Amino acid sequence: MLELRPNCECCDRDLPPASPNAYICSFECTFCGDCRSRLPGERCPNCGGELVRRPIRPAEKLAANPPASARTLKPGGCPPAF
Repeated sequence: MLELRPNCECCDRDLPPASPNAYICSFECTFCGDCRSRLPGERCPNCGGELVRRPIRPAEKLAANPPASARTLKPGGCPPAF
């Protein structure tokens, strides 16, 4: 089951479970659409993997399957825009 991390690792923007603006790689690194668009090749800066839109978990499933609460932030942020 996906962790549904609560924030963008670059800018710390909140990304609630229903956000259509959340993107993840296969390791579940999480970024907002704005930061994703500024990453070289729109690839994960951690692993180089493809960043795809994170699925939205149905609201009725959140109580039994809550999103993660721990925030992850890249030290020093993401690379500057190219």
